[in-house]
Amino acid sequence: MISALTEDALTQAAEILNVGGVVIIPTDTVYGIAAHPRHPGAVQRIYAVKGRPTGKPIALLAATVAAVERFGAFFPEAAKRLAETYWPGALTLVLPCEGGGYEGFRVPAHEAIRRLITLCGGVLRVTSANLSGAIPALDAAHALKDVGLEADMVLDGGVSPGGIASTVVKVDPEGVVTVLREGGVAIEERKT
Repeated sequence: MISALTEDALTQAAEILNVGGVVIIPTDTVYGIAAHPRHPGAVQRIYAVKGRPTGKPIALLAATVAAVERFGAFFPEAAKRLAETYWPGALTLVLPCEGGGYEGFRVPAHEAIRRLITLCGGVLRVTSANLSGAIPALDAAHALKDVGLEADMVLDGGVSPGGIASTVVKVDPEGVVTVLREGGVAIEERKT
């Protein structure tokens, strides 16, 4: 089902995600396929639909920096500066988390999608809405063709304005910044 990006559609999409469904969403970069992190079965559906290797993590889109912290991420000083500069926007920060390990987080510059994420508790697992290794979808029709037939809902927000996936940067506890993927913003690797 394709729906225009209205308040009613956002509410319906949140209901679907909150019970374990999968929804195609527009973002400020490219279209994404989303699942709620508390529903592992929904996250596994994303892997299956995309043909994504199960060892490749799926980042989280967050409504706010506070939601990232509630999820258990730590912000070394370098990460705080990057978040202050580029969030909301096309930067995914891979941050150390409680219990060890890392998670990728991004606060998108798409107000309606931040509202949707808020309706879902503050974070959603989201990856690009295309087959693994294919060109990311920039509109709902492309996303529907690639992976949308397996989704429970497709939100149509027009053409994604960014047109390129986010830059992915890892920041370790000591403040070392490592660019893992070039994308929507240019970041220099450095140690702070």
